[in-house]
Amino acid sequence: MEVIILCGGKGTRLREETEFKPKPMVEIGGRPIIWHIMKQYSNYGFKDFILCGGYKHQVIREYFLNYRFMNSDVTLSLGSGGETTFHNSHDEDWTVTLADTGLETKKGGRIKKVERYIKSKRFMVTYGDGVSNVNIRDLIAYHESQGVLATFTGVHPISRFATVDRDGEGKIIDWDEKKQLEGYMNAGFFVFERAVLDYVEGDVELEEEPMKRLAREGNLAMYKHNEFWQCMDTYRDFLFLTELWERGDAPWKVWK
Repeated sequence: MEVIILCGGKGTRLREETEFKPKPMVEIGGRPIIWHIMKQYSNYGFKDFILCGGYKHQVIREYFLNYRFMNSDVTLSLGSGGETTFHNSHDEDWTVTLADTGLETKKGGRIKKVERYIKSKRFMVTYGDGVSNVNIRDLIAYHESQGVLATFTGVHPISRFATVDRDGEGKIIDWDEKKQLEGYMNAGFFVFERAVLDYVEGDVELEEEPMKRLAREGNLAMYKHNEFWQCMDTYRDFLFLTELWERGDAPWKVWK
């Protein structure tokens, strides 16, 4: 089952880091956030990735083209016809398809552009800037149990602003800077049957007409995830994720 990761956005709200590289290549603990996402999927046995690049896609391409060289000790024979020997090699046995899906292409259009690389009857899609401890196997099992074409992962959003509660007289009785809000929002981590591709017509946003149509037809389900999820949308998010990683308290690190 392939995992499509959407990597083409410009990341304008994280300009401190994305001026010279795409947001999926912003590093948390010395590794691009896309690496963290891929490690989560591969932890559950899903190691076939399709990366839909756009903005500064060549940075992602160069990272993976040089992945083995940059993550292993190397002995070089510099003479004519010399050989390169890799030592203590990395343990990522991933297959990675690098696709340039265009600078301005919308998310649905990006998925449609890589349709020819999708070989399985079912595939997964997620965003290149969100980490979570979602159990991928449980997500797939839930999708299968619902008998639908598409399932997305829903999470409770965290307020970016202070929220308050007051008593009947108007006095404030609680102040919460990072309160978990009611309701659910789309966090990505989709499971799609191949037939979902028929709902994507032209260059469209995945979350607009395709998902609306799936919902109207009763072909969309939500997997509720009440544990950790965090997108890296702003510099504040970047600092938060970096702090979690550096103190050894990163909930999304489900691999050993």
